[in-house]
Amino acid sequence: MSTEHAGPMKRPVLPEGELKITDPADYAAGPKAVFKALSYIQERTGTAKGLKVLSKLNQKNGVDCPGCAWPDPSKRSCLGEFCENGVKAVAEEAMTARADPAFFAAHSVDDLITKSDYWLGQQGRLTHPMILESGSRHYRPLPWEEVFTRLGGALQSLEDPNDAVFYTSGRTGNEAAFVYQLMVRMLGTNNLPDCSNMCHESSGAALSETLGIGKGSVTLEDLHEAEVILIMGQNPGTNHPRMLSALEKAKHNGASIVSINPLQEAGLLRFRNPQKAHGLIGSGTTLTDLYLQIRINEDVALLKAVMLRLLQKAETRPEILDQRFIHDKTSGFDAFQTELTRHNYDDLLARTGLDPDDVEKLVRLLAEKQRIVVCWAMGLTQHKNGVDNIREVVNLLLLKGSIGKPGAGTCPVRGHSNVQGDRTMGIHERPSRRLLDRIASRFGFTPPEEHGYSVVEAIEAMDADRVRIFFALGGNFVPAAPDTAFTERAMRKCELTAHVSTKLNRSHLVHGKTALILPCLGRTDRQPEQTVENSMGVVHPTRGVLHPPSEHLLSEVAIICRLARAALPESELDWAGMEGDYSLIRGHIEHTIAGFEHFSEKARSGFELYNGARVGVFHTTDEKAHFTVNQLAVHEPQYGAFLMMTIRSHDQFNTTIYGLNDRYRGIHGGRKVVFMNPKDMASLGLERESLVDLENHYPSGKRQVEGFQVVPYDIPAGCVATYYPETNPLVPLSEVAHTSLTPASKSIRVDVVPVGSGV
Repeated sequence: MSTEHAGPMKRPVLPEGELKITDPADYAAGPKAVFKALSYIQERTGTAKGLKVLSKLNQKNGVDCPGCAWPDPSKRSCLGEFCENGVKAVAEEAMTARADPAFFAAHSVDDLITKSDYWLGQQGRLTHPMILESGSRHYRPLPWEEVFTRLGGALQSLEDPNDAVFYTSGRTGNEAAFVYQLMVRMLGTNNLPDCSNMCHESSGAALSETLGIGKGSVTLEDLHEAEVILIMGQNPGTNHPRMLSALEKAKHNGASIVSINPLQEAGLLRFRNPQKAHGLIGSGTTLTDLYLQIRINEDVALLKAVMLRLLQKAETRPEILDQRFIHDKTSGFDAFQTELTRHNYDDLLARTGLDPDDVEKLVRLLAEKQRIVVCWAMGLTQHKNGVDNIREVVNLLLLKGSIGKPGAGTCPVRGHSNVQGDRTMGIHERPSRRLLDRIASRFGFTPPEEHGYSVVEAIEAMDADRVRIFFALGGNFVPAAPDTAFTERAMRKCELTAHVSTKLNRSHLVHGKTALILPCLGRTDRQPEQTVENSMGVVHPTRGVLHPPSEHLLSEVAIICRLARAALPESELDWAGMEGDYSLIRGHIEHTIAGFEHFSEKARSGFELYNGARVGVFHTTDEKAHFTVNQLAVHEPQYGAFLMMTIRSHDQFNTTIYGLNDRYRGIHGGRKVVFMNPKDMASLGLERESLVDLENHYPSGKRQVEGFQVVPYDIPAGCVATYYPETNPLVPLSEVAHTSLTPASKSIRVDVVPVGSGV
């Protein structure tokens, strides 16, 4: 896969104040988190409105948080079942500010595109459907009837249905996701890229191959019962804060926690639970027993080193490995063992940059325990060898027999509230034969079999003039995607772009010749009850409680059903009926999606989907779990001297910027920073807050972002970290994981160039 770079991208400078750097925090949450959360929601929604939605957030028969997909405990806290960043997510959706027609009349697209992503998000909820006509520079209101007439006519006019791309964000409810994929397949295409392509696609690919299901195998109770929890490439304190309560309970029950991550993160060090006295006024709970600050993307090297030592120890103590499980339940062990024993332990260790004594502590811990859970996130998946990273995790768990038993298994932690549910409902550019057959049987048409475009493939197709229409159900596609300049150029080649959104974002401003903004109801707004699926495969209802911000908003289901009626005029499916009665949709889901029998009845209280790996049943080709042979990471130093990983700040959820601070890492008032090892700084003659540009020189061209300040940080030498989306322009579209095509945003080569150096 190769792409020609689109040239330097001109991006506005954030309206930041003077950057202030303090010492990083050594704990997460506590009373400060409570104060920050309540201050944030009071400022944006008002106290009464904010407390109304917070009292129902993540409660049974309440509102599922529009943030991350962490599961809810069976017993909910009466003090509040939410975290600081969940409060921010709700406040962003429930804010009183409005981006109405008067706002768009006052601001041209040329004006808005100079604003920061933070500023755009603070303009409030969208209130009316808007259109940007070809040649115009201002969006104007367009009645819904005309919206669907235009969109439906445009879709009908396509000579090839594959000339349209239908993107999906992870916040879409199950009912909306199902009718969306159904409409798209009735139109004749599988072009259904979604945010999974950019995050956990590597997990799904690896787990499907090795364990027969592309989801994690553990439940929340498994974390509580684990003897060892490995947290790899994940920052739960910012990205999944409610996970900290589960880790605290695991520690109370005697678990050992090992954190494997290039940066030290406050949420992995210590948790001050604000619902407990020792968290409010005491020191809280120390979470990590062993912290391994590994070099970026050397996880395969570490896992191979650990497994090599476990095999050596098993020569005299066979019980260290689960020999019966390996014999009865797995295949591929001999090839795995042969390849592993070819490696030199010291060479593997040298790649990781870790202290040999610390690695030996991990080996001893794993040798003595059987109930092991491995949790991971983007730090493992967003690499060219992301699939290998996950397959190697599975190898370790198979060696120990830590799959299909209580307190053990795989735990990929999803970052979007229903991204897993979207995939379950059929949002997939590469659908299974089983799904297509069930669709054909239920709805009486032959769905397309040809694989559609993933996110990266869709961007390439747009740039190659093979896409006329881009339709997005949620999300902020342009900043979220890699190679920002290339993506922007590709998007502008479309004839029509349309975005179903709750708020203004940059993707509305990087548009096709004609552009539509379709405002929808949010998760917190009153609308028909929907269902979602959490990160551990539990499906449950969500009910909004707030009065919608505008009478002109439609639900996502309504938008899709009305579009289907306009684009598929000969369809005999009762789209109008489904718009008004979601039980009709759930009836179709019952007969189409495996595991959803009696869906309408079970949806009232929630239910757990069947998961073979959870019970030791592997739906692979040979009905066994697969050991695999995986390659060590390959890094190309000729493209740049440092290996860069992109990360979120604590004031951020994906591309939504809540503020300009990252108090856990000691950053205040800015986002254009690069975290560096002090020794690397000294080698380049850099001081704290020195101004630098970041650039790289991949075969597809030079890429550069300008005006970043250096922050000395505890990070392995040769590695740097930056916030996204500010540094997404440095991620070449060609740098993707094999099999999953996930952008390699966590291992990109860059040079750090002092401003004024003349280099």
